[in-house]
Amino acid sequence: EAYNRMALDGMRWSKTKWNAIKASMCDGENMIDYIFPILRYHSRWNELTSDDFKYWFKKDLVSFNGYYLRTEIMPAGDFPPARPLADYNFGDKAMKYLDKMTELCKEKGIQLVLIKSPSLYPHWYDEWDENMEKYAEEHGITYINMLKIAESEVGIDYSQDTYDAGLHMNVTGAEKCSDYLGKILKEKYSLEDHRNDEKMSEYWKKVEERYDAAKNG
Repeated sequence: EAYNRMALDGMRWSKTKWNAIKASMCDGENMIDYIFPILRYHSRWNELTSDDFKYWFKKDLVSFNGYYLRTEIMPAGDFPPARPLADYNFGDKAMKYLDKMTELCKEKGIQLVLIKSPSLYPHWYDEWDENMEKYAEEHGITYINMLKIAESEVGIDYSQDTYDAGLHMNVTGAEKCSDYLGKILKEKYSLEDHRNDEKMSEYWKKVEERYDAAKNG
């Protein structure tokens, strides 16, 4: 539920948000709690402050264009060995939504790029990787497995670039991934350069200022 809240609470209300909540609710969750979040925490009514009510009506930005910035450093540790699975196919629900994204991108003329992040755990099985390569080939999609090239090409240092012992990248790791991906997108897809677009430049200037303040704060 916590990850659902992080992803969904800040979205503007729309049919898309409604459908996303319906698709991702965990057992025991109710739609009404997403419409009125204060109901989710009614048991702590005597702990509520004015900030709780302010959050109900106006939520501060917590991400940077989708990126949740973390500056902590926790070097990657040892992980339990990967246990064999009875079935290496992805779940029906996961494939259903991957197909939906693929079809939507085709309808909108968008070139979809699939990425495996350089996280060390949970274990990424070779069979899963083969499944993704096959799916990408069948649908004419680019698939990039950053885990395979994390240290050799992306430049990830697992003693410095993760905030939770190897599960996720911290800000320095994320910047390395972004730089690597950016070069591929620029070279392969001939993306338009918007740096001379006044409105776009003004927007990104504000994003950059907020980003730098959070990173260096």
